[in-house]
Amino acid sequence: MSNIRVLFFLILFVSGLMHSIEIKISISKQTLTLQDSESIIKSFRISSSKFGEGFQEGSFQTPLGLHEIKSMIGDEVPIGGRFIGRQYYGEIFPIYSDVKQKVTEDVIQTRILWLTGLEEGKNKGGTVDSFSRYIYIHGTPEEWLLGEKASKGCIRMSNKDVIELFSLVRKGTKVDIIP
Repeated sequence: MSNIRVLFFLILFVSGLMHSIEIKISISKQTLTLQDSESIIKSFRISSSKFGEGFQEGSFQTPLGLHEIKSMIGDEVPIGGRFIGRQYYGEIFPIYSDVKQKVTEDVIQTRILWLTGLEEGKNKGGTVDSFSRYIYIHGTPEEWLLGEKASKGCIRMSNKDVIELFSLVRKGTKVDIIP
């Protein structure tokens, strides 16, 4: 999609003319699609959990079902900025797009869209609560792994893509994670 079309949708979104913007995440396709009620706005490559899909706390699996963005963190953080405990302390972590560099730590970069589940007993409440499990959409240093299952439960995106997505959504945006 051209930058002009994204800008157009952003203007509509901010002006309140686009009411039903939502995110669909396909685990089987490893894609995140931003759409409104009439069309796809943009599609991004992602990485979901290398441990599969599931709901239990401590499973490191990506939860399925309906969620919404509860918190947006990092609006002013530079690209590659590393979060520790959802705080940015000034560290810029390397981004590996072309080099197949494994990163042993689960680095969270650039932006955080913190999800909360909307389905009681499935992804909300008790030991299945997505918010309590710290399920995010966030940037990753291992961009070369996008399109493959590689995370520890979160939805990873390229750092440039998560910045763009962050600018197009708001708290309360619905997120549907499907198999």
